[in-house]
Amino acid sequence: MLIHGRCHCGNIAFSLTWEHAPAAIPARACSCSFCVKHGGVWTSDPRARLVVTVRDRSLVSDYRFGTGTADFHCCARCGVVPVVSCRIDGKVYAVVSVNAFEDVDPALLRHAPASFDGEDTGSRLERRQRNWIGEVEFR
Repeated sequence: MLIHGRCHCGNIAFSLTWEHAPAAIPARACSCSFCVKHGGVWTSDPRARLVVTVRDRSLVSDYRFGTGTADFHCCARCGVVPVVSCRIDGKVYAVVSVNAFEDVDPALLRHAPASFDGEDTGSRLERRQRNWIGEVEFR
């Protein structure tokens, strides 16, 4: 299954290829202060492939907070955060915002809360390696 997504103005776009068409797409509403303020609802599949295309890199602001281990790629023009990435041992992992999807039936989304409070940095990075998209390319 191929899913397209983008920020509001289209400066940051992505193509997410799921190995198999999922019966449901997990949509995790993160409870951290940044995601709550931005309506961050994320999905990933460790077997998926993600290609992120940025038209104008000067219009992307990468924001880090908390443990400083993830980059929230925010479009400086429209303010949307369609992709979050993390580099672990030289490899990039990512999640994408279901709110940035362009061509997905909302009935496929399975919303659930997600809280990572109290998670130490090592556990957080291990979880990302297991669960986030492991094949990521930025263009």
